[in-house]
Amino acid sequence: MNQHTHLGVYGLIRWGDKILLIHKARGAYKGYWDLPGGRLEFGEQPETALHREIEEETGLTDVQVTIRTAESTVVHWVYQGTPEELYHIGILYDVQLKSDKQASEIRKEPDGEDSLGGAWFAMEQIHQLSLTPFASHMIFGRS
Repeated sequence: MNQHTHLGVYGLIRWGDKILLIHKARGAYKGYWDLPGGRLEFGEQPETALHREIEEETGLTDVQVTIRTAESTVVHWVYQGTPEELYHIGILYDVQLKSDKQASEIRKEPDGEDSLGGAWFAMEQIHQLSLTPFASHMIFGRS
């Protein structure tokens, strides 16, 4: 079995009573809803990576981020017919919009990479979604 370690940064973005989630296009969480975020590039500071990932996946550029915690999980999945284990480590942030104006203009289409698009969800809707462990932890306090 192949084993991989992945370090990423992820942000919980709230707008009023709604939370912004990204529909995963590929990888171990394909089809799940996740927090905006992703992998750090070589030498990139975590906060810089989060700003870049949020812009790529949502189009939001005017945000303030505050680190909340770091979590990890092991995900078992099959990649090209081969069982894989992914040790996923996430640096998790709370994200505030500096302007409500931009919230209505989020990117809803695929980014050509990891996202099928983003959407705002009310809490009662979120209970019906398949969430990644980090999204579940940040929203509900559990993995």
